[in-house]
Amino acid sequence: KALTAISLLFAIYQVKPSPYCILDEVDAPLDEANGERFNTMLKEMSTQSQFIVITHNKKTMEVVDTIYGVTMPTPGVSQLVSVKFQ
Repeated sequence: KALTAISLLFAIYQVKPSPYCILDEVDAPLDEANGERFNTMLKEMSTQSQFIVITHNKKTMEVVDTIYGVTMPTPGVSQLVSVKFQ
């Protein structure tokens, strides 16, 4: 069901692309094979639109260009961390 919903979203974006798309944990219910399909489509479609993906999936994090995260080096103090891949 989740892959069908994601496929519908990607189909809409292929017909009428938007400058950006925010996806929040859409890859969480996917198994490994369908997660790989999602990552492939995400990489292909990132040439048309900018995708902001909120995820905990390590495989999805491997295909992105930049990762932003929040860490707490000392209790009560949050720090923003960004990593750009080349």
